[in-house]
Amino acid sequence: MTATPPVVPNIMDPGLIADPVAGYGRLREQAPVVRGTAPDGTPAWFATRQAEVRTVLSDPRFVNSARSVPGVEVDSVRDKLIEQIGVPADLAHYLADSILDYDGEDHTRLRKLVSRAFTVRRVAALRPRVEEITTGLLDRMGELPEPVDLVAEYAYPLPITVICELVGVAEEDRPAWHRWSTALMRMQPGAVATATREMVDHVLEQIARRRAEPADDLLTALVHVQEEDGDRLSADELVTMIITLVIAGHETTAHLIGNATRALLTHPDQLELLRADPALWPGAIHELMRFCGPVQIARMRYAAEDVELGGVTIRRGEVVQPVIVSSNHDPREYQDADRLDVTRRPAGRGEGHVGFGHGFHYCLGAALARQEGELALRALVERYPRLALASVEPEWVHVPGMRRLARLPVRLR
Repeated sequence: MTATPPVVPNIMDPGLIADPVAGYGRLREQAPVVRGTAPDGTPAWFATRQAEVRTVLSDPRFVNSARSVPGVEVDSVRDKLIEQIGVPADLAHYLADSILDYDGEDHTRLRKLVSRAFTVRRVAALRPRVEEITTGLLDRMGELPEPVDLVAEYAYPLPITVICELVGVAEEDRPAWHRWSTALMRMQPGAVATATREMVDHVLEQIARRRAEPADDLLTALVHVQEEDGDRLSADELVTMIITLVIAGHETTAHLIGNATRALLTHPDQLELLRADPALWPGAIHELMRFCGPVQIARMRYAAEDVELGGVTIRRGEVVQPVIVSSNHDPREYQDADRLDVTRRPAGRGEGHVGFGHGFHYCLGAALARQEGELALRALVERYPRLALASVEPEWVHVPGMRRLARLPVRLR
C-alpha cells in the first residue's frame, strides 16, 4: 500500500482559512511539528500540538524578531509582508517594530510602561463603566429593525469604546480607527498603506494635543514618559505603542464576542447551562476562547539557535508558526476536544488553553478581554432570552490566521 504523502501547509491556503479547526487538526495528527510555508512563501515550521506550541511561545530560544537571532542575518518575514502589501518604507517601522515584535530587555521596557493600566485591580475598577456601555448598546439594539448585525452593533462598539476611553481617543475619531484596523487585519494592498499613513498622522496630532492639553488618560501618561525620559520611550515607539494598544485592544475582543455568541446559539444546551447557573460564566469565557477564539495562529517566531522540537531539528534563523487553533483542540490535552463544554475546567494551574498566548508575550489585555467578554455575553443573553440566529450560514472574513465573522444577523425577540 502506498503511504499518503504528508500535507505541506501554507498559511494562505484557502482550505485552512475556511475551516481552520479541521484543516490544522489534520496537520496536528500528522505530526507535532510539520514543514510548510509562511505567508510570503518562506519555508516555515508549524507547531501544531499544545506541548510544542507552549514551548515555542515560552522558550527564550524562540524570538519574535529576526534581528534577535545572533550570529546570522535573517530576513524578516513580517518586513517582507509589509513591503508586499504596499506600505511605504517611511511607515513600515510603525507596523513592524511594536511591543509585539520586540524581545528581551526592549520588550520588558515597553511592557512595563503600560502594564499598570491592565492589572486585575485596574480592570476591576473599569467594570462599572463596561457595564454602563453594555447596557447602552443593548438599549440601542432593541430600537433597531431586525435582524440586527451583532458584530456591527455590539461586538465591535463595546471593546473599541472601552480601549479608546482608556487610551484617550475621542468619540468622533473611533469610526476612523475601526476603518483603519479593518484594513490592517484584512491586509488589503493599498488600503493598508492609506490606513497606516492616516493613523500615524492622527496619532502625531493627538500627541501634540496632549502635550498642550494633558488629560487623565494613558496617552497623556505615555507622552509624559517620552518627554521626561526619551531613553525609555522614543518618539516612534510612542506612536507605535498607541496604534498597537488601540487595535489590539479591541479587535480580538470584538471577534471573541461575535464568535462566542454564535457558538452559544448553535449549542443551546451550553447556553441553557449558563442561564441556569451564571456562576459558570468566568470559566465559560476561557472555554469559549479555547473553542472559538479569533486568533488561529500566533505571531511567528525565529529559532535563535538550533532547537530540537517535536522530533525535528529547527535550525537557527528558521521560522516557526505556533498554531493556536490546533493546540486548543488537541485531544492529548482535552477530553472530547472538539466539543464546547462551558463546565470544562483546566486540569492543572493556569487557563488550560493558549488563546491569550503563553510566556513572555502573554496578552497584556487578557484580563480586560475576559471581563468584557463575560459582561457582554451574559448581559446579551439575559436581556434577550429569545435571542436567535437570523442566518444559519456564517459569514466568515477569509483572513489567514484569524477567525472573524463579517456579520452576525440575529433576532432579539
